[in-house]
Amino acid sequence: MIVAVLFGAKSFEHEISVVSAIALKKVLKSEIVYIFCDYNRDFYLIPTDKINSKKFSSGEYLKDKALYLKNGGFYYKKAFGEGKVSFDVMINLVHGSDGEDGKLSSMLDFFHIPYIGPRTEGSCISYNKLFTKFYAKEVGVHTLDYQMLRKDSKEPITIPFPFIVKPLCLGSSIGISIVKEASELSYALDTAFEYDNAVLIEPFITGVKEYNLAGCKGNEFIFSIIEEPQKEEFLDFDKKYLDFSRTKRVNEATLSTQMEEKMKEAFVKLYDPLFAGALIRCDFFVIDEVVYLNEINPIPGSMANYLFDDFDSVINTLVDHLPTQVSV
Repeated sequence: MIVAVLFGAKSFEHEISVVSAIALKKVLKSEIVYIFCDYNRDFYLIPTDKINSKKFSSGEYLKDKALYLKNGGFYYKKAFGEGKVSFDVMINLVHGSDGEDGKLSSMLDFFHIPYIGPRTEGSCISYNKLFTKFYAKEVGVHTLDYQMLRKDSKEPITIPFPFIVKPLCLGSSIGISIVKEASELSYALDTAFEYDNAVLIEPFITGVKEYNLAGCKGNEFIFSIIEEPQKEEFLDFDKKYLDFSRTKRVNEATLSTQMEEKMKEAFVKLYDPLFAGALIRCDFFVIDEVVYLNEINPIPGSMANYLFDDFDSVINTLVDHLPTQVSV
């Protein structure tokens, strides 16, 4: 099987996507084809044996083969006619906007390209933290209290100190601040509004337990181990991503069987059927033995490969259970 990895794109999380793509080279046994989308949303075929982070930061990738989309796949110009990039399935590994907001999933569906990743509906719901709250409530999963605040709004904040300010549509802990007192609020809002025109405000609970669970569905659900991240107050960008090319340096949670089952039940409610065809990671809080959803990560860093004992078999299972497109 040949797996194409689509990464990069126009996103604040562009570099994270590059690191994720390189990390997959170490864990996928299948032959890999790399397709890079740059900030201009132009596509390039990157030689697998020459992929490294410097290639993209230096612009060296511009010397590689330029690609364009047609029905059924990615193509390139030849001296006479055109060639098609050969692969069996594509992994959407674009984090943030473009990859997780539904643009690329819509494009891949439009051109009838088989892919692993969230479909448009799941992308739109999980990318917007407010929509995620609505969805979790609808399927019966607890969430923390919240308040949405738009830029230049004069609405008073009703969440008591301390609280967390998050850009509404952004992942990877970018733009997030903990506000412990009124003097810190202005800076936190300014930081978040650099990335979005709306923010979500949630209570910050000291010492709350946080857990990460990844998984997908074949004939039945496949779950990763449950990770308890090591953190200080919250996982900022550096802690979460500059070291996520790791393989197995994971702090596996010690939980009762009952609590593990509660978390998996919440995951199933959130996953099925909205995220069919994707490997997602759900980040949960546990407060007074109750499981709360923190966020749904529809394209986790490095595909959360480090949470699985046999990541390659997980990918193979997904390939065999991709949603079927309706032909017209």
